[in-house]
Amino acid sequence: IPEALIAALKDTGVKNLTCISNNAGVDGFGLGLLLETKQIKKMIASYVGENKEFERQFLSGELEVELTPQGTLAEKLRAGGAGIPAFFTATGVGTLIAEGKELREFNGKEYILEHALTADVGLVKAYKADKAGNLIFRKTAQNFNPVCATAAKVCIAEVEEIVEIGALDPDEIHL
Repeated sequence: IPEALIAALKDTGVKNLTCISNNAGVDGFGLGLLLETKQIKKMIASYVGENKEFERQFLSGELEVELTPQGTLAEKLRAGGAGIPAFFTATGVGTLIAEGKELREFNGKEYILEHALTADVGLVKAYKADKAGNLIFRKTAQNFNPVCATAAKVCIAEVEEIVEIGALDPDEIHL
């Protein structure tokens, strides 16, 4: 979680944000900070639990929410970063996720058309970067940060350590 970047974004006071994230933060932490100041207009996420302010805003109609299965969310971001406009997935067929979406049958099985996601700005957290912008992610930070970065027109990375160009082992660079 790019905690310092989220705090800086909060301090700008910018409003009407559409946030794409695996989760919607928790009370007092992560995107929960932006929810508390009502800076988020729309949340696209796969997990929204553990956040009372999120729940309150959603139930009162103050916050637009687009729930997306986790794997589908990752693929929507990956596709966006790769320039692929849409793809078909079986995930969500026969559920509320499929409502209003194009269905198509392939080899006797139904699939939903999902549109890729892109963003104007991506905020990511990495372990290490060199001065050329190469990034290394640790542990679960590898799951969503790289696809969030590539799906954005501009990516801002919060890192724990910045090293000189050439100091990173090319085999360890994730992005």
